[in-house]
Amino acid sequence: MPTFKAYKKKLKEAARDPKISVALERAIASFRKNVEEALTKFPHTLKMAEEVRGIKEQSISRMEELVDKACKAIRQNKGEAFVARTPAEALGIIEGIVGSGKLIVKGKSLTGEEIDLREHLEERGNEVYETDLGEYIVQLLGIKPMHLLAPAVHVPKEDVAELLSRVTGKKVPPDIEAEVATVRRILRDKFFRANIGMSGANVVAADTGTLFQIENEGNIRLSTAAPPVYIALIGMEKVVPTIEDAFKVAEVTWRYAGYTVPAYVNLVSGPSKTGDIEKVTTYGAHGPKEMYVIFLDAGRSKLAQDPVFKEALYCLRCGGCLYECPLFAVTAGRFGDKYFGGIGAIWTAFVTGELADAAPLTYSCLSCGRCKIRCPMAIDAPQMCLELRKRIAEGS
Repeated sequence: MPTFKAYKKKLKEAARDPKISVALERAIASFRKNVEEALTKFPHTLKMAEEVRGIKEQSISRMEELVDKACKAIRQNKGEAFVARTPAEALGIIEGIVGSGKLIVKGKSLTGEEIDLREHLEERGNEVYETDLGEYIVQLLGIKPMHLLAPAVHVPKEDVAELLSRVTGKKVPPDIEAEVATVRRILRDKFFRANIGMSGANVVAADTGTLFQIENEGNIRLSTAAPPVYIALIGMEKVVPTIEDAFKVAEVTWRYAGYTVPAYVNLVSGPSKTGDIEKVTTYGAHGPKEMYVIFLDAGRSKLAQDPVFKEALYCLRCGGCLYECPLFAVTAGRFGDKYFGGIGAIWTAFVTGELADAAPLTYSCLSCGRCKIRCPMAIDAPQMCLELRKRIAEGS
C-alpha cells in the first residue's frame, strides 16, 4: 500500500474523475436492481445464506483437514494437488509446470491477482491472455482491476471503444454489444492454440475434489477445457466438506452477485477421460490430459486462528459490499490494492501485506455498516476495521 499522503492523493484524483463517477453510477444501479430481482424471485436464498454461513464457520475451523482431504480426492481423480504456504512457493510450483515460451489463457482469478501470477509468467517468457472481458480490458490498459467481479467497472463504454479501436486498427463504436463481439473475435483462437489454461474456483468440495466455477461469459469453460494442461490456483478458504455444501455455497454466491442463475456453473474434478473403448478408462479425451490444483495459504491459516478476524475468510467474493460502500462509489478500486473496501483491509493485513499496509484502508472505512447489511455472510467488516485500527495503534 502507498503512504497515507500518496493514498490520499490517489483517492482525491479518483473522486474528481468524471469517468469513474459515470461508470460507477451505471454499475451500482444495475447491480442493485439485479440482486433485488434475484432475491425476490428466489426468496429461499435468504435462509440458505444463513445455512451457508454455518458451513463456512465449520469449514474454516477445519480448513487444514479439508484441504488435505480435497488434495487426496483430486489425486484419486488422476489430478495433481499441492499446498503452497507462500506466494513464492505457489509461483514456483506453477513455473515448474509451465516453464517458458507457452501460450496461456487465464480465467479471472482473485488469488492469481493476489500473487501477481500473470506478471510472473510473462516475465518468464510466456504469452498470457486474460480471457474475462473486464480483465482483458484492464490488461490492455496496463492497470489493475477495480472490483472483485467487474475488473473494468470504472471504464465507461466510450473508453473501451477507443481502446479496442487502437488494438484492432478498426473503428469500434461505443456500443457494448459491438465491443463484446470485438473481444470475442480477438480471443477466440487463443483458447484453442493455448498450451495451458488457468483459473481459480468459487468453492471446492473436499469429499469429491470438485472445483465449482461460476461464470457467464464461457471463457472459464474454454480456458479449463480446451488446452491440454489445466492449472487451478485456489485459496484454502474455498474448501467445504461436501459437494452438497458446495452447491449451496455456489447458489448463494451467484444470487448475491446479482444473477437469478448464471449462464454456466462448471464442475471440474479431474482431467478429461473416456471409457468408450472396451470400458477402459483413458485420460486426455477432448479436454486436458493434465490437471494441477494449487491451494494457497499465504496467511489464511494464521487468519483462521484469529478469533476476531477469521470471519473475513467467510467471504464469498460476491462483490456486493463494494457496491454499497459510499467511498468505493466515488473512488472504485482506489479504495484498496488487490482487495478492496473494508473487507479488503483485513485481507491486506493478513494475506497480501502487513498490519501497517492495511492502515490506509482501515482508516478510510466509514463504519456505516451498509456492507454488513448487504453481505450474505453478515460479515462485520466495520467492526473488524475498528479492531484493526486498535492493533495498528498498539503495533501488534
